[in-house]
Amino acid sequence: MRGLSPEEMREELLEALEAAAPAHDVDVVDVEVVGSAKARTIRVRIDHADEDADPITLDEVSAQSGWISDLIDELDPIEGSFMLEVSSPGLSRPLRRPHDFERFAGEQVSLKLKAAEGRRRYTGTLKGYDEGLVRLSCDDGDVAIPFDEIRSCTIKPTFDDGTHKGAKGRSSAGKR
Repeated sequence: MRGLSPEEMREELLEALEAAAPAHDVDVVDVEVVGSAKARTIRVRIDHADEDADPITLDEVSAQSGWISDLIDELDPIEGSFMLEVSSPGLSRPLRRPHDFERFAGEQVSLKLKAAEGRRRYTGTLKGYDEGLVRLSCDDGDVAIPFDEIRSCTIKPTFDDGTHKGAKGRSSAGKR
């Protein structure tokens, strides 16, 4: 795996971690490889595999860090040392797979497209995923965006009247 770009490393790590995650009853939400070649950091965001479970706790993240570290050490992706950060997905949870777009329908999201002419950023209510299209309701109307054209999408936490809606739709106003 050495000699790969950070994006290629990310893809390789993501594939290996996703393959091992079901045995540990977790969902690998995302992986990032950041920093300079001499000071790399690998960030792994995890959550419960059970979509109806409460958000993952710090103790649960800590308990899962061992196998993640062992797997990354086995893959040996980076020459020399690196930092490993394992965390929950947080309030601004990234959405990257079709089932993420189905699971978090009803949430406010911020979506960026890959290089394209015209509009590249959308903010609105996620309506879901259907036949290769991510559907959003924005202030200026509904849009259907081909899944393959999405660079990134994150839940946009909203705070109203002291409650939180986002990251798993846990408020009474949120949709599950």
